[in-house]
Amino acid sequence: MTEQDFIQQIFRRNANSFVLFPDKETAECFMEDLFSLLFTSHEGKYTDVKKLANQYNELKNTFSALLFELKRDEKEVRENTEMFFSKLPAIYELLLLDAEAVLKFDPAAQSIEEVLVAYPGFYATAVYRISHQLYKQNIKILPRLLSEYAHSKTGIDIHPGAEVGQSFFIDHGTGIVIGETSVIGNNVKIYQGVTLGALNVSKVQACKRRHPVIEDNVVIYSGATILGGDTVIGHSSIIGGNVWLTNSVPSHSIVYHKSVIKIRDKNPLPEEFNFVI
Repeated sequence: MTEQDFIQQIFRRNANSFVLFPDKETAECFMEDLFSLLFTSHEGKYTDVKKLANQYNELKNTFSALLFELKRDEKEVRENTEMFFSKLPAIYELLLLDAEAVLKFDPAAQSIEEVLVAYPGFYATAVYRISHQLYKQNIKILPRLLSEYAHSKTGIDIHPGAEVGQSFFIDHGTGIVIGETSVIGNNVKIYQGVTLGALNVSKVQACKRRHPVIEDNVVIYSGATILGGDTVIGHSSIIGGNVWLTNSVPSHSIVYHKSVIKIRDKNPLPEEFNFVI
């Protein structure tokens, strides 16, 4: 295939595409501006309520423009915009509870302001709660764009379809994966490297529950992997680090991985360690 033929192939594929996409850069800017308006306005950049209201209305216009690229129907865009912004106060209250949980349980957190502006776990949770509302409104692609943007910034991958209760606490967070059909209760704490995944990744299972249920007041420590749509972690349980689970756990359980660590004097070195590179 010549270079010109290849260019023609790409052009034909583009011309025949019927899938509408919102502008990725605009979507990311919308997310940053919305997060900034909700959680960093205490910095004093808004000198009066009118200025804040103007910024809020600009965000609504940007959101409508993003939706129009997907819907191409003014009535549907208007209805979805009004619905999303009508849900924003409740999302905001949920996120304040999430931030308070971080402040309460992380000994390194010094203030709620520190959590709001500096904690990647809180940022990922904020983007999740916003994208989850879009997911519930059956808006395509945009929720995934937003969640993958948060993933790229924080290393935390929360699918917009997951259901997460209030006072959710992510500590450190890097490497966390929470799948689409995961259900997480209230007051759950998750540490870095945790996976809530599927046992079966077959496409025919797409409409079934594939990911675990985590009930209220559960703590899941770093590196734990919990798989399967039939797996339920009972309330008030503790899942230790590096645990691998594919079965349900009763309430008030402690599940831990036992490893053997041996410590000995390094002198003299065992024969097998005496090698030269």
